[in-house]
Order: sequence, then structure tokens, then C-alpha cells
Amino acid sequence: MLPTTEQALPCVRVCQMLSNLYKDIRLFRFDDKTGQVYILAGDQGGRIMSISKVYSQ
Repeated sequence: MLPTTEQALPCVRVCQMLSNLYKDIRLFRFDDKTGQVYILAGDQGGRIMSISKVYSQ
């Protein structure tokens, strides 16, 4: 299973925004069981973003 186009383009956009803010991307993971994409970024108190949840509004 691969990320959908609806997930892939926002992933690139979010990773670019994080890069522009000089934030470390610590984890980028696609869970093939749930179809969710997770990005963990930032310093020690980093936050996990779920692309599927962010863009499924």
C-alpha cells in the first residue's frame, strides 16, 4: 500500500514548511495498515502530525 496522491502532495508541502522553519524531521512514516501518514518534527517537545487527519476535513 502506498500513500494516495491526496496524502503525498500535502506531505511534501508540510515537509517543505518544516524545512523552511529549520525544524528537524525526526520521523516520516506511512502506516500501511491504517493508511495514515505521520510526521514527527521539531525539538525535544516535537509534535506528531497525521497528514491524513490534517487534510481530511
